[in-house]
Amino acid sequence: MQLPGFLRNAQQWFMGTPERALDQAYEAAQMIVSIEREYFDGNPISRRYGNYGDSAMTYFEGELKKYLNLIRVRMAEFRASSSVMRVSDPRIMEVQLPPTDAEGLEVNVIDKPAVFFRKLRFVDEVLARYERMAAPPERVITLADAPNGNLEPTPATRVLRSRSERARGEQAGSEPLASPKQPQSSNNGQGDQGTDALSDRVSVLPRSILRTVDRIRQDLDPKAEQQVVKNFRSSKAKTTAAIKFLLLLIIVPLLTQQFTKNYLVGPIVDRVRGGEEIEVFLNIEMEEDALHELQQFEERLRFEVLIGKAPAMSELTIEETVREKAAEIEEEYRRRSSDAVKNVFADVFAVTAFTLLLVSRKQEVGILKSFFDEIVYGLSDSAKAFIIILFTDMFVGFHSPHGWEVLLEGLSRHLGFPANRDFIFLFIATFPVILDTVFKYWIFRYLNRISPSAVATYKNMNE
Repeated sequence: MQLPGFLRNAQQWFMGTPERALDQAYEAAQMIVSIEREYFDGNPISRRYGNYGDSAMTYFEGELKKYLNLIRVRMAEFRASSSVMRVSDPRIMEVQLPPTDAEGLEVNVIDKPAVFFRKLRFVDEVLARYERMAAPPERVITLADAPNGNLEPTPATRVLRSRSERARGEQAGSEPLASPKQPQSSNNGQGDQGTDALSDRVSVLPRSILRTVDRIRQDLDPKAEQQVVKNFRSSKAKTTAAIKFLLLLIIVPLLTQQFTKNYLVGPIVDRVRGGEEIEVFLNIEMEEDALHELQQFEERLRFEVLIGKAPAMSELTIEETVREKAAEIEEEYRRRSSDAVKNVFADVFAVTAFTLLLVSRKQEVGILKSFFDEIVYGLSDSAKAFIIILFTDMFVGFHSPHGWEVLLEGLSRHLGFPANRDFIFLFIATFPVILDTVFKYWIFRYLNRISPSAVATYKNMNE
């Protein structure tokens, strides 16, 4: 009795689950190896082997994590399905008979079980390579770790040693999957044999010498020119993306502020403040400025009449002229008050747009950060010291309080708030001190470690 067509197709699909899962895991492993060969010279996907920025390494690590998770899921599916049904019939052979001359035929025989186990071995090698990289390094017991210089193993040392020996035994038990007859590329062999960088190996030689040897080896590599071109293109693309995103961070908030002020918030504020009963001045400071301006106008007008510079005017004419000026001043300060209210809401929209850009473009933020890091840390020592002194003297130096005072007063006028002298003096007394502490901490914590000569130049220029 034959099964219906859909049941027969379902049976074939179900029976092919082990091979299908293994093929998907094998393709994911090939994708990992292709990324290693193309971007990391056959080395594992790691920051120690790639000369890329944070955003590029984040992308590669994400791809690696995605493919490793896919391999683990498909191998779990393979193990679960292969325990229920037969994986492959060892009698099945794929025979290819291409047409040749009349004397005979050339037969190509492909052993499916051999291909099957070769895929298993390849997937296991990729998984084992990254599991070894993720495993914590074994601790080396030295004289400093042993009390009184005695190297007799303590109970804790025996536990660590037994665990490491057991782990090595398990790893050795899994090695027969990798047959020595299987041809391997030089890149994969390098990734298997040397998953750790030269600087991470325990050696009697200093790490600087090992890094120098490693750099010489890279310079003598026949693919060095291609790598230089690839690095240049990557740097060019990163610089272009960083500049575009920086312009975007500047232009988008400005356009948002102007658009919302003129077309969204502006009409609403003008309609609300259009009535005569609305207060002209937002604060007492604006009113004092208007009274001072009107008083100056009246005094100047009387003075010009007295010295004959202006035609003679009666007291009633002077009063009417002053009243007209008062109406102009009222209209001007009404406009200033409306602009201040508009600025508050428009600035909120601009800050929101700026925040949304930072949140939604995390990759570009990482590129911009690495771009600024390369600029700052790529300067010469004297240039670094000059920029540090310039910024510190400008924002936390002796003359900086005057600049902060002008900046805060301008900000208060922009938002329509009265300039609170107590708040301004308190801000000047605290914020530059905090900023100076942050500068000094950055110099001590980061710059002193990355460029000690720049710190020495900075100290000499300060002295």
